[in-house]
Amino acid sequence: MLNILSFLLGILSLIIVIPATIPLLGWGNWFALPILVIGVVLGQMSSSKSGRNFCLVIGLIAVIRLSLGGGLI
Repeated sequence: MLNILSFLLGILSLIIVIPATIPLLGWGNWFALPILVIGVVLGQMSSSKSGRNFCLVIGLIAVIRLSLGGGLI
């Protein structure tokens, strides 16, 4: 059950991260990162780790995008 919740939070944050890759919308990643952290924690508590790994990959994309934009854009 926790793995499914982790996947759902990962999909929700993916919906936020995809438009945030457009220039001047990078601030949207700041909204996705707390959701991703919750997804990683729920995925870690689950017996299956695929939801956690999915959230970690989406988080990596968001962090790379934030570092490219200087944290804001």
